[in-house]
Amino acid sequence: MLTELKVNSVDDGVVLPDEASLYLTAIEDAEYKDDKIEFWNNVYGFDMSCIKKQAMMEPLVDTVDQKQIVTNCHLLKTMDISKMVLGDASFTAPFKLIAERDDYIHAFVAYFDVSFTKCHKLMGFSTGPRSRATHWKQTVLYLEDVLTICEGETIIGSMTVAPNKKNPRDVDIMVKYSLSGRRCVVSRVQFYKMR
Repeated sequence: MLTELKVNSVDDGVVLPDEASLYLTAIEDAEYKDDKIEFWNNVYGFDMSCIKKQAMMEPLVDTVDQKQIVTNCHLLKTMDISKMVLGDASFTAPFKLIAERDDYIHAFVAYFDVSFTKCHKLMGFSTGPRSRATHWKQTVLYLEDVLTICEGETIIGSMTVAPNKKNPRDVDIMVKYSLSGRRCVVSRVQFYKMR
């Protein structure tokens, strides 16, 4: 267990990329959720829904088609990587996602952008679904509920991220969200474990 972090300081050193921003959006993804998550309710006539609960807790790292995006993208947190200390990777951030069209929402999607601000020319890239695909892809967090949302309606909530206490390489994620729409009213807390 990590109890003390020994840091060697170099005054003229540079960490690149030196800035990272984490974003959240929401998507329609009925086909995948039906194939990979709801599948466990009836596996050749057997109820294996206990596995469904486990599948829901594990975020999926995959490429999301930008056509699936239903809401705006909300900035959760920006980190100055060059100045981070132990504990900075744990945070709680509020979010507000506004529907850009009438649709269903099956999952939240998290992604990050990085910047190289210490270079002679500002550079960076995004791992978001509206950008060119990278090997980091996006992180999909499936919801227990299927949300029916109308254009202009808002999902409000918060995301808490922290290293797992037993295995600091794993990440524990808690998402609280609520929607009070014309066709759907829901308030829920979901837990995820990223391995």
